[in-house]
Amino acid sequence: MRNVIYAINITLDGCCDHTKQYVDEELLAYWTDLTREADLQIFGRKTWQLMVPYWPDVLKDPSASKADTEFARAFDSTGKIVFSRSLERAEDKNTRIVRGNLRDEVLKLKQQPGKNILAGGVDIPSQLVELGLVDEFRFVIGPVVAGEGRRLFDGVNLPKKLQLKLAESKILKSGCVALRYFKQ
Repeated sequence: MRNVIYAINITLDGCCDHTKQYVDEELLAYWTDLTREADLQIFGRKTWQLMVPYWPDVLKDPSASKADTEFARAFDSTGKIVFSRSLERAEDKNTRIVRGNLRDEVLKLKQQPGKNILAGGVDIPSQLVELGLVDEFRFVIGPVVAGEGRRLFDGVNLPKKLQLKLAESKILKSGCVALRYFKQ
């Protein structure tokens, strides 16, 4: 069975707003490696529209850094599913829009052969956490106190406390801490 991995950057105070995050080449390399371990990414419309066309356009930019290009290549090569009721079509060749039931669709995807499934953003992964469908959590905590912005797991209603087991931690040169947790 494929694993669903919720992966996100957050600040020390739990902010997950993409404009408040710390990003450097080492961090991009971390996300590139993780993305290469997956063959499918799932998003809600808002997060997908932040990622596409931004990363595919990086591949067309000869002045893009090597780290940006490597991440863009990994991102571009994975399949993507966008859960949306309002998105009419996806211009990206590797993207499929799903309007159906999130739980049923993800359960089907987990049963299919393949590599890991990455869930990005906040809304869809939060729903997956509530449904008990996330197997692994990858949080990179940046050395930033945002003081404002959307917080991770705001509004999430769990049927019971979710106990996680720390599997790995890595301190990056920037002061970011990459944490890997498994659901117990």
